[in-house]
Amino acid sequence: MKFLKGFLLDLQFFTAIPIRFELPMDKPHLKSAVQAFPLVGLLQGGIYASLFYVLTEYTPFSTLAIAFFLWLMSILLTGGIHLDGWMDASDAYFSYGDQPKRLEIMKDPRTGAFGVISVIVLLSCRFLFIYEITENVQVVSYWMIAVIPFLSKSVMGVLLLTVKSAKNEGLGALFQSAATIKVLWIYPFYFSAILGLTTFVNNGFFLLSILIVIACASLLVCRRKAVSWFGGITGDVLGAAVEGTELFLWMTLWLLHYFAMA
Repeated sequence: MKFLKGFLLDLQFFTAIPIRFELPMDKPHLKSAVQAFPLVGLLQGGIYASLFYVLTEYTPFSTLAIAFFLWLMSILLTGGIHLDGWMDASDAYFSYGDQPKRLEIMKDPRTGAFGVISVIVLLSCRFLFIYEITENVQVVSYWMIAVIPFLSKSVMGVLLLTVKSAKNEGLGALFQSAATIKVLWIYPFYFSAILGLTTFVNNGFFLLSILIVIACASLLVCRRKAVSWFGGITGDVLGAAVEGTELFLWMTLWLLHYFAMA
């Protein structure tokens, strides 16, 4: 029951899916929420892949329209919470201030020019990748789209519990105070199950393995940069890591359609 409530907490925090009842915010439930991060990502990915499949197979919409609807869903389903982190972290980084100054900028509710520019670049790149994937879609494409948020949320969970917090307040500190690295024991089981399922899809295991490698590389980069740029993780830094990881995964899937799936 705690795990289910932790999963629902994640839906409240990280998606726009309406959860209308109050959920406990004590440490056991927050710990379960951290364990459920990848499953929330998998739900998101399943919604993306299902929408993509229905639009591709059962509607007369053009490739451009299908790509737009999938791109729009990737924004609306999360309520923009991770994009907000991306913009705040971009504003802070491009201030070229020291770490305390960057943390102060991330607390400012106003969005600066660098945040706006960075999110335009991010979303433009994502749309390009989605559009060209739509033009060259294969059965395995749906599976890979489904695992992109799964991998990014896994990166978020590992970052949360392996990098020190830059401050003692905020969403990141709240989750970090409730769990230790030991709760991540369940993540390898998720990965094993996903890898096992993809063996039934042509090239699925190979392609997913590449995406996992890219996600691990993104994790290493994010860990290093979170400490050197911001002094540790915050909720905004975690959101930026999710968006950055997903961008690299979309780009990888786009490239795979040209060089490994053609």
